[in-house]
Amino acid sequence: VQLQASGGGLVQAGGSLRLSCAASGRTISTYNMAWFRQAPGKEREFVVGISWSGRNSYYADSVKGRFTMSRDNAENTVYLQMSVLEPEDTAVYYCAAESSYYFEAYQRPSNYAYWGQGTQVTVSS
Repeated sequence: VQLQASGGGLVQAGGSLRLSCAASGRTISTYNMAWFRQAPGKEREFVVGISWSGRNSYYADSVKGRFTMSRDNAENTVYLQMSVLEPEDTAVYYCAAESSYYFEAYQRPSNYAYWGQGTQVTVSS
């Protein structure tokens, strides 16, 4: 499956952005999906994941209450709605897909077989 992330940009602190990740090649309906981010000089970190069924979502503490991930299997796309953005959210955001049934190791980048190319999000203070 190929993933294409988009929607990044420059926004002021307190603002909002919506990222999209469009999949092609296969339906994402059987894949657990996630967003990771990587700031300069830092390791890639888990942001949010959603199970293949859509029933379960997992959020990093740093984004709880501000970010919402959703999926539209009919459109083969997942979204990340980001609100009340902070300068600390500045990073390249990556979408990723993995196919385990229980989606237990959702925070581990090595668990994901498919990655999008990343989209830059910059939050100015």
